[in-house]
Amino acid sequence: MSEKIATEDGSSSTRRRARLSHVGLSIQSKLLIMLLGVSLVSSIVVGAIGFINGRDSLHEAAVDQLTTIRSMRAAEVDTAFNGFRLSAALDSRNLSAQTLSRELNAAFDELDETPLTDDQRAELQAYYADTFVPALEESMQTEYSDSAFIPESDAGQYLQLQCTTRVQDFDADYDPQLRANDAGDGTAYSAAADQYGDYFARLVEEDGYEDVLLMNLEGDVVFSAYKGVDLGTNLNTDAYRDTPFAEAYRQVVASNSVSTFTYVDYDYWIPSLGNPTLWTVTAVGNDTEITGVMAFQVSLGAINDVMTGSESWTQQGLGDTGEVYLVGRDGMLRSNSRTLIENPEEYAAAAIAGGTSPRIAERIAEIGGAVLLQPIDTPAVTEAMAGRSGTVTGVDYLGQESVMAYSPLEIEGLDWVIVASIDTSEAFGPVAAFTRTVLLSLLAIMLGVALLSLVLAQVFTRPVHRLVQAVRRVAEGDLDVQVPQGARDEFGDLGKAFNDMASSLRIKQDLIEEQQRENEKLLHTLMPQSVAAKYKQGDEVITELHEDVSVVFAELVGFGDYAAKLTAEEEIGQLNTLMRGFDEAAEKCGVEKVRTLHGGYLASSGLVVPPRVDNVRRTVDFAQALVDVVGRFNAQNGTSIAVRAGVDTGSVSSGLVARTSLAYDLWGDAVNFAYRVRSVTGDPGIYVSQAVRDRTGDLISYVEAGTVEAGTGRETVWKVA
Repeated sequence: MSEKIATEDGSSSTRRRARLSHVGLSIQSKLLIMLLGVSLVSSIVVGAIGFINGRDSLHEAAVDQLTTIRSMRAAEVDTAFNGFRLSAALDSRNLSAQTLSRELNAAFDELDETPLTDDQRAELQAYYADTFVPALEESMQTEYSDSAFIPESDAGQYLQLQCTTRVQDFDADYDPQLRANDAGDGTAYSAAADQYGDYFARLVEEDGYEDVLLMNLEGDVVFSAYKGVDLGTNLNTDAYRDTPFAEAYRQVVASNSVSTFTYVDYDYWIPSLGNPTLWTVTAVGNDTEITGVMAFQVSLGAINDVMTGSESWTQQGLGDTGEVYLVGRDGMLRSNSRTLIENPEEYAAAAIAGGTSPRIAERIAEIGGAVLLQPIDTPAVTEAMAGRSGTVTGVDYLGQESVMAYSPLEIEGLDWVIVASIDTSEAFGPVAAFTRTVLLSLLAIMLGVALLSLVLAQVFTRPVHRLVQAVRRVAEGDLDVQVPQGARDEFGDLGKAFNDMASSLRIKQDLIEEQQRENEKLLHTLMPQSVAAKYKQGDEVITELHEDVSVVFAELVGFGDYAAKLTAEEEIGQLNTLMRGFDEAAEKCGVEKVRTLHGGYLASSGLVVPPRVDNVRRTVDFAQALVDVVGRFNAQNGTSIAVRAGVDTGSVSSGLVARTSLAYDLWGDAVNFAYRVRSVTGDPGIYVSQAVRDRTGDLISYVEAGTVEAGTGRETVWKVA
């Protein structure tokens, strides 16, 4: 019989292996997989080749366009500066310039013999203290001395008093100051200024200069178109002697050549309230001699118009994010930022994101100008400063990923570079669009092939899907799930086996849950819920400290003598009767049973339930209720059992002692003292500590019962009267 069973089992195993081998990957499945693989690989290869070639072409076109814009703008800058140079040469070498230079030089020398009176000097000092220096400090955000910029020469002080202090008002229109050349003091200087000053006004109005200065060969600024505080100062001895402007002046004078010309790079020019200024400086005279030096302040707006294309970035091929800017050797901007012009409120946040100091970024946004304030430390600037031209992709000064075309500028006297920049997202927008087109086409092909393959394989995989869903539901806890057994094949056998397994798991789960409920109920009868929770978590040490807990320890007096006459079963029955009465009294009085002993009962108030203001009274009421329970028992059974109880209040500890035996206990000073006060006289009754008596003396009558030794000395024990 055993051999027959073994033979049948062997045959069954053979048949199962045969069926399982049949269920393996079929020819149809292999063919579908091969078709899908070949189609997808072919599509990916063709798409990748087309994508790479198209992307590279579009990428090169975007870079070439940016490079072309940079080259065109560099040529425009070069043309503009050549124009500045030519204009300065024509304006300083003509007969009018030579005549006014000689006349104003002589008139200035005469003023050196007219020192200011004390009142006049005070008026000049008041102008600096009350007008110029406050405006300068507000502009530069720093402090200056009130007398730091007053010329040393009498002529310089006189001119500033007569022309600057009485003409220049920083809150008024500057244009009338161009024509206010006659101070009305009857001096030769006023006559010469009135006669030739119109020449300076026309230079400013027609050639677009910000200001024009005329210096003699001794370093004195003998005339200023706008009569600023640079009028009358000496570039060799006074406050501006160490400026790049003064150095350029000295170079021109030292050359003693009318053909000498130089640029002064942007610098903070104090007479212009510290605003960045760019100067062209050239000699005045002829081939025989020079009589002075003229300086033309180039308009920052003229430079910005060239760099921004008069703010026509989009029309000139720079899109929404492109710009072209100039950077000096010091790494600072020499032209304004497009973002600052278009979105000044967003500029500060963008600049800070690019690494600019928050203080500087906020200052740029406040004044609306980035020249000499915005640092540029990008790979493009570094390469251009090294004399190289090219393109690079990286993070620009506003923290944006950009394409940058860079090149040094060849302007004599200015060490600048030019950078054309545009966000990569915009520059390579056509690349991105082409990429999307290729990817969408490729995805469409792949999707079509995949859908066709999936449809053909769906019938074959449907039973597996049902079984997978069923397994997931079982994993989520749904043990009532059943799957259709379907056809009589391996999938059908697997479905039947799964259903049997799910039914078995459901039965076992029901048994486990029932056992867990019983265990939970048993735990809660042995210990508080909080301790039970820690026990179930596997805590090694389970203990809790409780403040303001009242403890009652009661014992039965005389029960042993009574029980001696009973059988063991009768003794337990009678004891259970008393304990049930004690439990009912505890529930009625709102106290918590801690544990019961043979003839003893330990309870507390404020241990499990949050502490109450009347927990002391509750424990005393509970002790009196125990006396009533025992009284009723005596009346029913003709016994003379009594209760001796001790009550105390204070701090206690509770916990699980000896995890293996699940003994929940309560200990601490209050428990020990309650145990001790109960036996102060040895007589039945309810005994309380001084602390209990103090808190319930107005509600319950006590009599003094004796004293016991406490930690602080002898303490009185009171008995409920």
